[in-house]
Amino acid sequence: MNVIVIDAQGGGVGKQLIEQLKHALPEQKITAVGTNALATAAMLRAGADQGATGENAVRVCAAQADLILGPTGLVLCDAMLGEITGEMALAIGRSPAHKILVPMSRCQLTVAGIPHMTAGEAIEAAVQEAVRRITAAK
Repeated sequence: MNVIVIDAQGGGVGKQLIEQLKHALPEQKITAVGTNALATAAMLRAGADQGATGENAVRVCAAQADLILGPTGLVLCDAMLGEITGEMALAIGRSPAHKILVPMSRCQLTVAGIPHMTAGEAIEAAVQEAVRRITAAK
């Protein structure tokens, strides 16, 4: 299964997703895609197998992915202080991959009906869902 983790800014959410995924499924290949070099580097340090940076990398990797993980802002044009371009949001939204998005209360977005969770709890829930899907696909 082609798993990609996309993040922006400092890559903190992506870093935590990758660390927990690699702990749960050490043999699973993970590609880190950052909107900037800092985010990509953080995710590579967390254990991603390969990394790419920028708008074109988001477009190409999203099109080839089976599973995409990252914060909810990934699908919002101009989110994350403007790092998510319209092309990035469109590529992620149009990707046939299943998306597991970590709800964040940034980017002027509230997901109604979601019980209040800390970022750590939301990341853990996202990893559990990813592990379930990856394991079922094998």
